[in-house]
Amino acid sequence: MTENSLIHETSPYLLQHAKNPVQWYSWSETALKKAKDENKPIFLSIGYSSCHWCHVMAHESFENYEIAKIMNENFVNIKVDREERPDIDDIYQKVCQIVTGQGGWPLSVFLTPDQNPFYVGTYFPILDSYGRPGFGSLLRKLSQSWKEKPQDIQKTAENFLTNLKNTETVNESTKLEKSILDEAAVNLLQFTDPIHGGFGAAPKFPNSANLSFMLRYSQLSRIEKFKEFVLKTLKKMAQGGMFDQLGGGFHRYSTDTRWLLPHFEKMLYDNALIPVVYAEAYQITKDSFYLDVLKKTLNYVLREMTSKEGGFFSSQDADSEGEEGKYYVWKKNEIQDILGEDTEVFCLYYAVTDGGNFEGNNILFNDINISSVAFKIGKTEDEVKKILDSCRKKLLDFRSSRIHPGLDDKILTSWNALMISAFAKGFRISNEKSFLNAAENCIAFIEKNLIKNNELLRSYKNGQAKIKAYLEDYAFFIDSLIDVFEINPHPKYLKLAITLGNYLIEHFWDSEHNTFFMTADNHEKLIIRPKSNYDLSLPSGNSVAAGALLRLYHLTQEKKFFDISLKILESQANLAAQNPFGFGHLLNIVYMYLQKPIEITIMNSKNTELCNSLLRKFLPESILVLINDENQIKKLSEYPFFKGKEFNDKKTTVYVCKDFTCSLPLESISEIEKHL
Repeated sequence: MTENSLIHETSPYLLQHAKNPVQWYSWSETALKKAKDENKPIFLSIGYSSCHWCHVMAHESFENYEIAKIMNENFVNIKVDREERPDIDDIYQKVCQIVTGQGGWPLSVFLTPDQNPFYVGTYFPILDSYGRPGFGSLLRKLSQSWKEKPQDIQKTAENFLTNLKNTETVNESTKLEKSILDEAAVNLLQFTDPIHGGFGAAPKFPNSANLSFMLRYSQLSRIEKFKEFVLKTLKKMAQGGMFDQLGGGFHRYSTDTRWLLPHFEKMLYDNALIPVVYAEAYQITKDSFYLDVLKKTLNYVLREMTSKEGGFFSSQDADSEGEEGKYYVWKKNEIQDILGEDTEVFCLYYAVTDGGNFEGNNILFNDINISSVAFKIGKTEDEVKKILDSCRKKLLDFRSSRIHPGLDDKILTSWNALMISAFAKGFRISNEKSFLNAAENCIAFIEKNLIKNNELLRSYKNGQAKIKAYLEDYAFFIDSLIDVFEINPHPKYLKLAITLGNYLIEHFWDSEHNTFFMTADNHEKLIIRPKSNYDLSLPSGNSVAAGALLRLYHLTQEKKFFDISLKILESQANLAAQNPFGFGHLLNIVYMYLQKPIEITIMNSKNTELCNSLLRKFLPESILVLINDENQIKKLSEYPFFKGKEFNDKKTTVYVCKDFTCSLPLESISEIEKHL
């Protein structure tokens, strides 16, 4: 089998295509120059390693020698991992949405040698079907048009480019007021599913930032139904097939309204963002159900998604042995063979039947409580819990012997930063040392491997770091450094956050339009310099940057951090109120700004009851720093946040500050509550 130039790449997605008969190139000067020198159009294919339809198109078309022959003779063929190059993906996704009304992966784009798109789509079947042209006939038609009607293609490309540039709209700044949150909350509530939780009909995504916003709005407005909706959603998600009942962790999304049937891939960022909402639900309710889900999810990441070096892998595939979900589903007789006399309890609790609920197999889900199971089989609740724990362990051990789904083991700075934040917040409410260790180990990994000449890099694999980092890498990492600093205030974390914050402002800021570009001013030049303001499956770099810089301002009193944060919020607030789905994280930062951050400093962790009370309290507008010893406060005395605060080595004291006014050192929970 021949190899193409992708064999020299590190991306698992690109390596999946290294033995295709297609002469693939990565996005590189070599490929772009070849297109110009030979005056050939570019076929650009963008996807990622755990993308199901990417695999289908690869098998149907890119492994087909006849199709490959047409591609090789008529096009310069470029493969891009959208997780490595979100800038390229963002540009051409926008084109796809303009032209077809939707985007997705695989993204298939035909470009002129100058990188301007002239034909775009997503998945193309090999033959005409699904109302889509067959890929082979499309290739022939476009290559013929390029040779016979190049002027028509250039004209189409110019129109596409004009429309693309017009998407970079300028938003009018608006004053930040509570009415923005009111409007957003009402708009969001209209799309809720009151029966099963979540937003809209199938498919259902976790929408973590929107759930967090509703918890905040419920606290602000004292309207209970917002909180109740979120708690119901979190319960339903964790009881359904979207949550891996044996191994922990969440699948990508649910294909049905009940959260039963997931799309089985597991993304690192979902398993970083979702636990944070469960942490908040636990802070509000003190219900151990939410804490349990958080711990199972974070422990899954420690077990299956953590490299020996301390970074976190990107994703696990939906497929194994060529079938989606095969790794995760069960036949009832298979369970009986493993569990023996405990089968009845397990199958009752997880709704396992002979016929199954998914193509003759069973996806484990729970729609009955333990007390009902105990009543039906005549055992105590504690006995049932012990049986279920034992059963889950046995089945997980057995499942581990199956052929595993594919693992995308590249390490991305931004996704790792989200995971750092999740572990830091998980530690706050659980006091699990392994969670804090994971967060600190990952920071050390990034410092060692993904920072070069005071600049961040995007991607790491097999000892090789590459690609200049994007806005989201800087913003997410700054935010995660502050999250860890709050619970272990080592000055190096704050200093690095300040350094990167300054770099972000210097190299990414668009002073004309009051938002950040996706790429730095020293990044590779593409047909436009993209921006991404929407909070979708990932929060946008602009939203996270606004929050991180606002927190940095309160820690340092560096006014430029505040000014930039405020400009971002004011430029996006109107859009966020009208379209809260696209601005969930930004709304959380608007909430923080309007509430005015509460600055809490705990001096000395000797009084564990008081410390835990504060750490486990739902205070989303707070900046809460736990000082463990006098040496720490001395090293931090240069920062305004810590000035005038004295450490007492004999007892725990707490300072609460707001609006530049601080309390005296407080010693009791009741005193602190008054100031909060």
